[in-house]
Amino acid sequence: MPRKDRIDAAGGAMLLGVMLLLAANQIIVKVVNEGLQPVFFAGLRSVLAVGFVAGWMWFRGRPVRYTPGTWRAGLLIGTIFAAEFLCLFLALDLTTVGRAAIIFYSMPVWFALMAHVGLPDERITPVRAVGLAMAFAGTAWAILDRSGGGAEGSLAGDLLALGGALGWAGTAFMTRLPPLKAVGPEMQLFWMVLVSGPLLLLAAPLFGPLIRDLQPVHLFWLVFQASVVVAGGFIAWLSLLAIYPASSVASFSFLTPVLSLTLGALVFGETLSPAILGAAALVAAGIVLINRRV
Repeated sequence: MPRKDRIDAAGGAMLLGVMLLLAANQIIVKVVNEGLQPVFFAGLRSVLAVGFVAGWMWFRGRPVRYTPGTWRAGLLIGTIFAAEFLCLFLALDLTTVGRAAIIFYSMPVWFALMAHVGLPDERITPVRAVGLAMAFAGTAWAILDRSGGGAEGSLAGDLLALGGALGWAGTAFMTRLPPLKAVGPEMQLFWMVLVSGPLLLLAAPLFGPLIRDLQPVHLFWLVFQASVVVAGGFIAWLSLLAIYPASSVASFSFLTPVLSLTLGALVFGETLSPAILGAAALVAAGIVLINRRV
C-alpha cells in the first residue's frame, strides 16, 4: 500500500485493535510467568513464532526469502528484539502490570529522539518537544514513586521495563532504515523471531530454573502469544509503520497503558494510586503532543 501522511479511519481502527491486544498481552505474560521462567518463556515464544510467521507469509504468497545484503541488519534487529523482550518479561515478573505498561509504552519518547537524528521526515517540533518533556516526566515519576501502587513493584522491574521500551524503539527505528525497509514487515518480523529465539533460550539458564509451576493454561497462552500476538499483532504493527508516519503510529500506544492499568486492577487487584494515575496521564498527554504535526 502507498504511504499516507496521517492516520485515517481504517488505520485508527486497526491501531485500536492492536493496542487492545497488546494491553491484554501484559496480563498474559504475567500469568504465564507463573509457570515458565520469563526468559525461557520469551525464547519459546519466538521459536514457535518462526513457524507461525513463515506460515502466514506462505499463505499471503510471500514466502520467506533472503534478500542479499540484509543479514547484518537482520542479526542486529533480532538481537535488539531479544533484549527488548528479555527486559519486558523479566519486568512483568518483578513489578506490576500497570507500572510496567506506563514505562514500557513510553517508547514513542525514545523513538522520537532516534527518529529526529536518523529520519529526515520525523523532526522534533517545539510542540513535540513539550510532549517529550511531559512523557519523560511521567516515566520518571512512575519509576521514582515508591508509595501506594509503587510499593507493589520494584525498582529493578521498573528499570527493566524502561530497557524494554528502548529496545522497542530500536526495532521500530531499524524497520525504517535500509536495507530492512525494503523487505517488508513480515520479513522484518521473521528476522526478529528467528534470531531472538536461540539467543533467549541460550540466556535463559542464567535466570534460574526454566520450569516453575507449569499448567496446561500456561501452554495455551504460550501458543496464543506465538500465533496471535506475534504473528498477528506484531505484523499488523509493522504493517502500520510501513504505511503511516511512524510517530503517529507510535502515539496510539498511549492507549495501552490506560487499558493495562485497568486490566491490572481488575485481574490482579493492583492499586491505582494518585501517583501512578498522574504518571500515566503525563505519559499519555506527552505522546499525544508528540503526534502533533506542527
